[in-house]
Amino acid sequence: MAATPVITSGEGLWDLSTVAGLLVAILGVMGGLLLEGGRVGDVVQLTAALIVLGGTAGAVMVTTPSALFVAAMKRVPCIFWHRPSSADRAKNAVLLFAAQSRKTGIASLEPQLKLIDNAFLRKALGLSVDGADSKTVRSIMQLELDAAEERGEAIAGVFESAGGYAPTIGILGAVLGLIQVMKHLGDIEAVGHGIAVAFVATVYGVSVANLVLLPIANKLRSRLSDELRWKELVLEGISAMTEGLHPWLIESKLEAFRDTQTEALVKSGSGRARRTAAVRDETGKKSAAA
Repeated sequence: MAATPVITSGEGLWDLSTVAGLLVAILGVMGGLLLEGGRVGDVVQLTAALIVLGGTAGAVMVTTPSALFVAAMKRVPCIFWHRPSSADRAKNAVLLFAAQSRKTGIASLEPQLKLIDNAFLRKALGLSVDGADSKTVRSIMQLELDAAEERGEAIAGVFESAGGYAPTIGILGAVLGLIQVMKHLGDIEAVGHGIAVAFVATVYGVSVANLVLLPIANKLRSRLSDELRWKELVLEGISAMTEGLHPWLIESKLEAFRDTQTEALVKSGSGRARRTAAVRDETGKKSAAA
């Protein structure tokens, strides 16, 4: 039996850009506060934090299905720690499968299916081994891609929604603080201190939204784009193998996935939309013919 190429996620890595970005943001904000003559204690207010974090979490829970909310919370660790996928590893695996299929037939790959640890590759290759043509493989796996994209976008949308609620909840916290200040108008010094404390909630709301929640949403979308990119590579390679293309032609075709990250982001939107439309058009034609 030929050696089995397996796609794995690789070793887990700290996402240094996330850690460094948060540190730079915090140091920048606090450094500016100190340069203005303020103190760290001026913005450390448990009550303001409770109002902003609790209010934002509650608003998100009201607007988000519970299963999606739980799924979003489970994705938080991957912001700091992730297992990067590898387009090169995926390409090499597909090319090795294509070479073996060319020599001994696609049915010879069946014993290796249970040894593949990547579900997407295993399913695509299994369809091909079972005799599905390239259009059928592409149609079925495109649905998998669309479903993965929808799940990823929905999870990123949870944090994006939270980023929209947090500043407003911060304003609510400031108003609640001002209400308490109005009860002590006779003591001017207490009024001044109370107003300063009240506006800390606004600072928390704006900071949490723009330094944490919205960046998390964008980070998740970036990870989603990378995941869909290498899955598209697998789909293109397995479809080409099913069509019987020579391995070196498949390799030439997969070279398109060596684009820069910026180009990949554009392709993940417009290119995937075109392929999805093409698959659905083909499916529609088959249904009409039937």
